[in-house]
Amino acid sequence: MHLLKARLRGGVLSRARRGELIQPLPVGLVYDHAERVVLDPDASVQQAIRHLLATFAATGSAYAVVKVFADEGLKFPRRIRTGPNKGELTWGILQHHRVLHNPRYAGVFFFGRRHQRRGPGGKTTSHVLPREERTVLITEPHPGYLTWAEFEATQTRLAELAAAHGTECRASPPREGAALLQGVVSCGKCGRRMTVRYQHYKGTGKPIYLCQSEGIRNAAPICQTMVGDQIDAAVGELLLTALTPLTLEVALRVSDELNARAEEADRLRAACVERARYRADLARRRYLAVDPTNRLVADTLEADWNTALRELAEATEEYERAKNTAPGPLSPETRARPALARDPRQDHRAGRRLPRLWNDSATPIRERKRMIRLLVTDVTLTKTDHIAIGVVLRGGQHTRSPCPARKPPGNSARPTPPSSPRSMNSWRNTPTPRAPASSTSTACPAAWAAPSPAA
Repeated sequence: MHLLKARLRGGVLSRARRGELIQPLPVGLVYDHAERVVLDPDASVQQAIRHLLATFAATGSAYAVVKVFADEGLKFPRRIRTGPNKGELTWGILQHHRVLHNPRYAGVFFFGRRHQRRGPGGKTTSHVLPREERTVLITEPHPGYLTWAEFEATQTRLAELAAAHGTECRASPPREGAALLQGVVSCGKCGRRMTVRYQHYKGTGKPIYLCQSEGIRNAAPICQTMVGDQIDAAVGELLLTALTPLTLEVALRVSDELNARAEEADRLRAACVERARYRADLARRRYLAVDPTNRLVADTLEADWNTALRELAEATEEYERAKNTAPGPLSPETRARPALARDPRQDHRAGRRLPRLWNDSATPIRERKRMIRLLVTDVTLTKTDHIAIGVVLRGGQHTRSPCPARKPPGNSARPTPPSSPRSMNSWRNTPTPRAPASSTSTACPAAWAAPSPAA
């Protein structure tokens, strides 16, 4: 038995080293008639996978990819592995780890990626081996959706953003909060990354940048705390004044990317409608082909047809709703790029339009943060009697800008009246607590006066 098992294992390893071992493929890859790995011929499946990879390349966050698919109502394909419907294609909620962590999408054949070990209690555990310890790793044996270099860059980015590497992460992906410098601001005293806290005051949420990593780890006092709205305004003004042409180019590049992603999402939703229409037409043809007198079969096919029609109506309604609520592209006037303008006066007019484009309420805060990341490498804050803002640009230029220091809004929300300490000092001469209430009613404020005995 051991000899047979060893020979079978040797045959498997021999085919794996040649890259010919038949393995279950992820969605988007199939075997052809010659047992070669090719892309799925279904164009909607390819569009969904390419849209996922493009969204991750644009946002740099797996959470953001899932959120984009959920917000836009997009579905992702999945192959059923077991059961009577094995091999069928279904569409459901996105699970990004099936794509972003799978080397097969980069055209790579691998074997021996996981190592299984049986514990003392008989329970089997498995863990992923490092790349150098895997049995077989062959790059580009079949077509894929991205290159090996792009896949390695994706894995590096995921490792940087992982929770296990959070203390080493120097930048985080842009979120929906109002803090413009979230994820790129560092402490000028200790050099650690600063976090963001939001404090609501008079109906508005003000961002507060604070350096508290040592406080969380070792219960040390907070290194620095400063209100962030004026800091964000100072950095935004710096970009508007010093980098006007470049900032406009970046803003329009982001707009182009948003339009391209919106068009790709529209194509995916249109593909969902087309699939629903095909299933409804197939159910109709099956119902019309059955013998009308065979009611046992006709009733079932009629119910399937009605179900397919309802799914078609839901898919069409969802597509129209998403199409009507999608933002439109920029106008031709707004898209007058200064880099393409030959007239200096046109450059000047484009520069004057940039503040309106930057401060437009229709521009999401996440996209403003992405513009910041395209222009700025790092922002350092140092608080003394004022706040020194150090900005490092992509080209390597260093700029410094002062900003007045201000306490968080909650510290001055309920100030103590100036006369209160003097009144409290005068009350120390009161002989006993049994003194008449009239002796204190004239000294203390009306809101603090004790009620009379008659009351």
